[in-house]
Amino acid sequence: MNMLRKKTFAGLLPVAIVFILCLTVAASRCEGCFSIVAGKNVSMDGHVIVGHNEDNSPPQIVNHHKIPRIKHSSTETVRLLNGGQLSQVEQTWAYIWSEMPGVLFSDGYINEWGVCITSDNCPSREDKPEITGGGIGYMLRRLIAERARTAREGVLFAGSLVERFGYIDSGRTYIICDPDEGWLFCVVNGKHWLAQRVPDDEVAMVANTYTIRQVDLSDSDNFLGSKNIIDYAVYRGWYNPKEGKPFDFSAAYANPMSASSFSNFGRQWTGFRYISAVSIPPSPELPFSVVPKGKVGAAEIMQILRHDHEGMDIQSLSLLKIPQESGCPICRSSTQTSFVTQLRRTMPLDIGIVYWTCLAQSRTSFYIPFHFGISEFPAGFSSDSQRPSKTYFDNMIARPFRADPLHAFWMFSNFCNKMQGASADTINRAKEFTEVIEGNAFTLQNPLEEAAQRLYTNDKDAAMRMLANYSNGIYLSSVEAMHRVLSER
Repeated sequence: MNMLRKKTFAGLLPVAIVFILCLTVAASRCEGCFSIVAGKNVSMDGHVIVGHNEDNSPPQIVNHHKIPRIKHSSTETVRLLNGGQLSQVEQTWAYIWSEMPGVLFSDGYINEWGVCITSDNCPSREDKPEITGGGIGYMLRRLIAERARTAREGVLFAGSLVERFGYIDSGRTYIICDPDEGWLFCVVNGKHWLAQRVPDDEVAMVANTYTIRQVDLSDSDNFLGSKNIIDYAVYRGWYNPKEGKPFDFSAAYANPMSASSFSNFGRQWTGFRYISAVSIPPSPELPFSVVPKGKVGAAEIMQILRHDHEGMDIQSLSLLKIPQESGCPICRSSTQTSFVTQLRRTMPLDIGIVYWTCLAQSRTSFYIPFHFGISEFPAGFSSDSQRPSKTYFDNMIARPFRADPLHAFWMFSNFCNKMQGASADTINRAKEFTEVIEGNAFTLQNPLEEAAQRLYTNDKDAAMRMLANYSNGIYLSSVEAMHRVLSER
């Protein structure tokens, strides 16, 4: 695989900046969800690529479903979690659904048009939200997946729902993308929202705090949002235009503690260091996106999502010592699932949309590719839609490892649990297997997809069976690798 090499950050920070960092982040931890959006012009695919780590404290389980198109009657309504209702549409689109039962803001979706939705918790400073009909939260992303044919359409629809019902959580950045456009949709507790399009020739990253800075709502190609997003900030005293500074959305709306925490901007900085064409110092005021030094592909994004080095000891920051190598860990023990989605429109979307999913922490696990046109995931990729108890979770990941493809999440989570206490040699062996298996997956991908495209026009089912067999082969190779790593210790 063509993997990016880390570059060390050259030069020391000015003493004053380091001192501020020490005061701000001395006790903070680097953890939380993390998202990446590569614009179509800097993607190796020529279309947008999305990557995401979903972090939640255990006990958790992750299920994967393929939901088909559904026809609805004219009398149907959609009931929101807290009682609000809206009219159902005549037809909802097919979608892949990564489900985390019992968690309101962690599911991921990719629909048949290549509209991908995931999110990062981004606390706001709003303390007087306006809520109507119980508000909206959990259902927001599913409604986008069911109804939107483009990312822009999804952003506008999400904005209309927020303005109608009000958002029930403190704040969040939704990553809403399609093959041609990537958008960061920032929603604030209540009825305010703002979205910015990721430039086609840049890469954006989000780590649990708002990243949109200057705003130009007259530029509807790149910005969409509530009409009073600036006036409300002035009203609340979060922005004073008399100071002569341009409006900064993050500075105005983000929770100050979240925005200044190295646990957040440190991970964004770490991710930028992998790809940025220029050196960027660590700062709470990082750019919205950066120009990469080269084309970015799925393998490069996987490498960033796997970043687990913990050489940056926040407790040891001093005026004379700053981190030079490792940066802030992006993949943590709280990472329950990770994915990279290729959104390619140069072939039938059943083939062009590829969902590379990784159960448990990707630093010691495997990304397995699934093409959108599959009829279903392997049997082991879904279980009860119920959050497990802590006792059950602890028992499942702590018991002796068993290669059981019918229980994928537990198998991968159990393996990662064993890796946390493993020797360096065992961990390196696991990573060697990962490189071989994923390398084979990337090597086979293009010729296999070309063969599938030739079949697709006359025999779609045969084409998709071919691709499903490819996915199952990668899956079973991963199972065998985990068994060998643990049996040969």
